[in-house]
Amino acid sequence: MKPSSLILALWCLTLYASPVRGQSVVVDTFANLIPNPGFELLANPPIGWFINGRRFSRVMKYWTSPTGASPDVYGPGVVVPDNWADKGFGRMPPADGQYYIGLTLYGCRHGKPHCREYVQVPLNEPLVPGQTYAVEMMVAALPRGLRIDRIGLWFAKAPLETGEVVLIHQQPDWVTDSIIDPPVGYWSKLSGQFTARDDGRFLILGNFFTDEETHTRAPAANAFGYAYYYFDALSLRKVPPIVEAPVPEDDLSRLEPKVGMVVTLKDIYFDFDEYELVPLAYIELEKLVRLLARYPRMEIEIRGHTDSIGSEQYNKYLSRKRAKTVVLYLMSRGVDPRRLRYKGMGEA
Repeated sequence: MKPSSLILALWCLTLYASPVRGQSVVVDTFANLIPNPGFELLANPPIGWFINGRRFSRVMKYWTSPTGASPDVYGPGVVVPDNWADKGFGRMPPADGQYYIGLTLYGCRHGKPHCREYVQVPLNEPLVPGQTYAVEMMVAALPRGLRIDRIGLWFAKAPLETGEVVLIHQQPDWVTDSIIDPPVGYWSKLSGQFTARDDGRFLILGNFFTDEETHTRAPAANAFGYAYYYFDALSLRKVPPIVEAPVPEDDLSRLEPKVGMVVTLKDIYFDFDEYELVPLAYIELEKLVRLLARYPRMEIEIRGHTDSIGSEQYNKYLSRKRAKTVVLYLMSRGVDPRRLRYKGMGEA
């Protein structure tokens, strides 16, 4: 299988020709913008304890590890090694459903392997600059783990992808300002609000500060030299008043097609090493559906691309399957298949 921590997809349209009313999708203004918010959807069966971020990315649907560090999944089918189970890892029942995740958030200066772990997920829609959002999540702590502040969310415009175990030193959009100390064996709710600075598309959860910048508290005399927290049931919702999203000049909804034009589609992402679209992709594809409705004689070719990781043969196969997925979605929205063609181009 393709060994990348996150798949980046580039999509092109070749437009051939030359207005019908477009189709629309009902949008819940106050819906949770985080897909798979309780980690209940798996892309693949659990494969035991993770040794790197790629293994987490293969198992959890929509969520990936943006670095080489290895977030942990807990739930049915996951076996925690005895040496870690003896330290209390994975002994919490989930806050909701069957699964939850765990992250190491502090401990670099004490030699903890993978001392900064993060998880990343594409939102169901981009943030709107100036819009206020409410954040909620359920949090629990490893009983002997240090308690810290600085648990935060950063919203990136593009997916972060590095195979290295590194600190993501970014200014979070939302961060806790006091030490998070849930009662041992219990979940606590974290909540707050922030105003979006830009149109971030990817939520990244973790600690974006160095150990020196992070405040700690030991829950007991025999506490470990690192902080480890469990997370479940995340929520991100708009808070009234609702701010209208600006429409960029190069937005697909503004396109005036010409014969032979090549256009790059934005935000067409797929689940890790798969050809299933993530929810964010449907916003751009719905614009394409409306464009095809406005120009009923227009024919298009979808060209799929992958990144450079993996064999040439596999990349050709995956890019073709992804292009076909887009065509099948357009057909499901009523587009005549005779107007659609697709091709896998392999590595971009």
